[in-house]
Amino acid sequence: MCYYNSCRVSRADFIRLKGIEKELKNLTFNRLAQSGFDYGDWPILLPANGGKDFEIRNVHWEYIPGFIHDETELFEARKMNTWLNARSETLITNDKGKPSLYREGAREGRCLVLSTGFYEWRHVPKIGKKGQALKATEAIPYFIRLKGRAYFYMAGVSRVWTNLARDQSALTFAIVTTRANDLMKKIHNRKERMPTILPDEMAAEWIGEGLNDESVLALARYQVPEEEMEAWTVAKDFIHSPDPEAAFTYHHLPAL
Repeated sequence: MCYYNSCRVSRADFIRLKGIEKELKNLTFNRLAQSGFDYGDWPILLPANGGKDFEIRNVHWEYIPGFIHDETELFEARKMNTWLNARSETLITNDKGKPSLYREGAREGRCLVLSTGFYEWRHVPKIGKKGQALKATEAIPYFIRLKGRAYFYMAGVSRVWTNLARDQSALTFAIVTTRANDLMKKIHNRKERMPTILPDEMAAEWIGEGLNDESVLALARYQVPEEEMEAWTVAKDFIHSPDPEAAFTYHHLPAL
């Protein structure tokens, strides 16, 4: 799943979508590597003016459902649940055919998650002292991005959560994920998932008005072609590195 993200756009002059440009001079979006499990904010694009425009805001990365009433319940719920990602297949109804936890966000809170790349782990067998492959596996991190793109958009769903104990509300969101393409199947080889990365035209449609459930699901399931992506291995402690995206060689690692 997509739990570690990168956003290197602090020096960019503009973010562009639908022929609209937004200046970033007064906004701080430079995140070399951030874990969703920090439960911090992340830059997203939200529709404005009836879908004819958009705004960019830093929003809490964690789609908090309405049955969570305060921070105490939230902290307890985090021990068993993760609402950082939303599966494309169950945005409207869950596996049992009942209304999905993310239905509200899929219908009324679609957003775009700004990214310049993300991190995922490939699991390979550990090698024993005699050179044999063991049942235990080793997790090797990769950095993945789109070729020739300074930034791109992941589909997201958002909702306003109200902390009843404090009588305070905040917008929250999750990244939509889809089935992995052939490249991501090799990297994320346990779950075989990837974020739903949308081309600009589809991204604009995602935050537009008038989408029915079928259209929402069709966009949410989109797989960016593997030939548009590139990936390389990074250090296992990349999250603490001054350059998390720096390539790191694992000499024992089989090629993809």
